[in-house]
Amino acid sequence: MERVRERDVSELPKAHLHLHFTGSMRATTVLELADKHGVRLPDALTGALTSGEPPKLRATDERGWFRFQRLYDAARSCVREPDDIRRLVREAAEEDVRDGSGWLEIQVDPTSYAPRLGGLIPALEIILDAVRTTSRETGLGMRVVVAANRMKHPLDARTLARLAVRYADQGVVGFGLSNDERRGMARDFDRAFAIAREAGLLSAPHGGELNGPASVRDCLDDLGADRLGHGVRAAEDPRLLKRLADRGVTCEVCPASNVALGVYDKPADVPLRTLFDAGVPIALGADDPLLFGSRLAAQYEIARHHHAFTDAELAELARQSIRASAAPAPTREKLLAGVDGWLTS
Repeated sequence: MERVRERDVSELPKAHLHLHFTGSMRATTVLELADKHGVRLPDALTGALTSGEPPKLRATDERGWFRFQRLYDAARSCVREPDDIRRLVREAAEEDVRDGSGWLEIQVDPTSYAPRLGGLIPALEIILDAVRTTSRETGLGMRVVVAANRMKHPLDARTLARLAVRYADQGVVGFGLSNDERRGMARDFDRAFAIAREAGLLSAPHGGELNGPASVRDCLDDLGADRLGHGVRAAEDPRLLKRLADRGVTCEVCPASNVALGVYDKPADVPLRTLFDAGVPIALGADDPLLFGSRLAAQYEIARHHHAFTDAELAELARQSIRASAAPAPTREKLLAGVDGWLTS
């Protein structure tokens, strides 16, 4: 029997909607920046970055999440100057272009970098300037999702929402909520999300990863989510799946991340097929390649090899990511035409 040729998923045009700024870094970049700034990294992180093997993580309990966060914070502490920011943005774009992305919405909490960059406003302006320059030079459409931290006070989230709104016409397209979803109720952040939504920003909170279906419902009911960071635990509730499908709420599914953090034991356990067959829009994402070891195209390979997605279904996943993006109409049309072209190649 003749083997069917598999098209190269790195040539499939797609949008990348779930990539964190710090987590987008290359391992070599972290090591070089640590050396440049005299930062001593934890042995677990140095070993993983040197070996090319992602660190062993399991964040389904608070101790595991603390370990993950410690490694993440250590990597973030290496980013200290505007040139470091510009390097990160440039390299994230280069990696995305290599994986076939035509549009990237990178998620960042500028609070993390503000102390070293002169404050919240300078930090965000440096990031946005780097995004504009990199987009122009690489041809990759790039925008920013400003994300609040669930572990901090809701008033901090309101400050970030107002900041995001201020730069809505300069590259900010959405407002998110990240970190451990088991801490802090979604409704505590409802005012921040209302501020962002009233200004036309996309609502893209994390939910339905470490917590179950109730977390997804909270993001829909309290935060008016247009997209969900992860959302995979919705697969445990058929009525919730129907609600997501009927409302067209996109789940930003990150298979490698789900397995690395212990949400599922193996790639085949991620309910990608369940979501897809239920009609829930999906945008595959890499989340934090620095710690999880794989980038965007690899998520499509997981869909292909662990969930038996055909090329036609992979193309539909790419279309769904493009439709869920904040890309302007001409960019969407170009990317969607490219998806059709990939299928007929």
